[in-house]
Amino acid sequence: MSDTWLHATFSISFEVAVPTPLIFMLRPRSNATQWVAEEEYKVVPAVEVNEFTDGFGNFCQRMVAPIGDFSVRTSVEVRVPGSNDRATGAGFVTVAELPDDVLAFLLPSRYCESDRFGDMAFDIVANQALGYEQVVAITRWVHGAIRNTPLSSTYPVSAVEVNQRGEGVCRDLAHLSIALCRALCIPARMVVGYLLGLRPMDIHAWFEVYIGGQWVTFDATCPDDIGSRIVIAHGRDAADVAIYNQYGPLLLPNDMVVTVAQISRL
Repeated sequence: MSDTWLHATFSISFEVAVPTPLIFMLRPRSNATQWVAEEEYKVVPAVEVNEFTDGFGNFCQRMVAPIGDFSVRTSVEVRVPGSNDRATGAGFVTVAELPDDVLAFLLPSRYCESDRFGDMAFDIVANQALGYEQVVAITRWVHGAIRNTPLSSTYPVSAVEVNQRGEGVCRDLAHLSIALCRALCIPARMVVGYLLGLRPMDIHAWFEVYIGGQWVTFDATCPDDIGSRIVIAHGRDAADVAIYNQYGPLLLPNDMVVTVAQISRL
C-alpha cells in the first residue's frame, strides 16, 4: 500500500504558580519508516529550550516554565506507511540472534512485569506459529479481555493491575500486551504518537515487537486495523515515553488539544 501524508498538531497550556522545570517529548524523528517533512515548535512566552536525545533515541526538550500562562504548540507533516503495511508471517527471532540494542526489551520493567505472565502467555498463544501469529493472538486476547475505557486511569497502570481491573486506557492495554510478549521472549516496546481517526482524539499509545528482523506495529485497541500513525517516542513502558515530565509542585494542564488529518503533498 502506498505511503500516506499526515498533518498533526499538539497544544498544551498551563497556569504556572512557581518556575517549573519541564521535559517534553514532542518531536517525531525521521527514520526508515517515517519522514518528517515540515515541523513547527512554539513556546509562549519564549524561554530557553535545550534539546537532548535520551537513551532510546527520542528527542527531548528541556525548559523552565515561568510564572503565569505558559503554552507549547507543535505542528508536523509526516510521510508514513499506508495503514495496511504489516509484516504478516514474520518469524520469531531467537534470543541468541537478537541485536544487542534489542535485548533490553525482553526484560521486566516498571509497568510490564513480564516475569509474572509466563503461564498465561503460553495459554493464550497455544498452537500458534512462533512470531507474528503469537503476537496477533495476544493482541486480540487483550482487546477482548480488557475494556478500552477513556479516562479510566489518570496515571500509568502496570500489566498486573490492568489484568486484575479488566479495563484501562490505550497505555494500559499496551502494557499488558508488552508483558505477555516478553514472557514469550518476544522483544516488545511501548510507543506513543498520533493515530489517524482515533476517537476521542488524543496522544495514543501502542506497542511494537521485534519479529522477522524488524520492529512491527501492533495495537490492542484496534487489532485488525493498525491505522496510519506518527511515532513520537518509544521505550520500555510509559515511564520512558511521557509526553511531558514536570519537577516541583503538581502542575496540571488547563487544556490539551490534539489533531490528526490526512493531507495531500506534491
